[in-house]
Amino acid sequence: MSRGPSDRLGGGARVRVLIADDQPLVRRGLALILTPDPAFEVVGEAADGAEAVELAHRLRPDVVVMDIRMPVLDGVAATERLARELPGCRVLALSTFDMDEYVVAALRAGACGFLPKDVSPEDLVAAVRVVHTGEAAVAPRLLTRLISAYVRTPHPPGPPSAAAPGDLTQREAEVWRLIATGLDNAEIASALDISPSTVKNHITGVFAKLGVRDRAQAVITAYETGLVAPGGGR
Repeated sequence: MSRGPSDRLGGGARVRVLIADDQPLVRRGLALILTPDPAFEVVGEAADGAEAVELAHRLRPDVVVMDIRMPVLDGVAATERLARELPGCRVLALSTFDMDEYVVAALRAGACGFLPKDVSPEDLVAAVRVVHTGEAAVAPRLLTRLISAYVRTPHPPGPPSAAAPGDLTQREAEVWRLIATGLDNAEIASALDISPSTVKNHITGVFAKLGVRDRAQAVITAYETGLVAPGGGR
């Protein structure tokens, strides 16, 4: 029987992590950050995207920490394959550059998070935990630049239509807009004067209707459709 993230955490089993990076020193460094934490087990290391996919099929990690720029098969293509072939395996993408051109592509391909390689060890550990639970983990500075990139696209989105994509209800559209402006669940609950559990239910509905996997993809879609405009307004 397959196990969900909460089952693994609740049962005391460690989060199985595969590290994929073409630089041996980086792989070792990431492993040394994660290994001391009893919540994690680094089950393997891959030097390129093709090896990452092959090892993921064999080792069945819960999370793959994936460098985006690698030889043979890059991180974006490897992420797309893992999302399609092993949907229970979640990818946390890493990049040397703050706004690598592959950031959006990686999130579109199915990565559940994106961090710069100069992230602190504490933030890396926290991001692996977040991604394992199924939430999105995108460094705030990357999310800000991601939004800015969409605001400055050559073909900016037109004004939002009266009906939100996917036939969202009015409340779901409002929750979606607040997600896109950077609010977390507790802040959305406070802004709308509803319970956090109700917010989670609305978010589940939003993701399903939009066909997105996480908050990062929801933010991208919000700017593409014009739900959110520069400055956070409608």
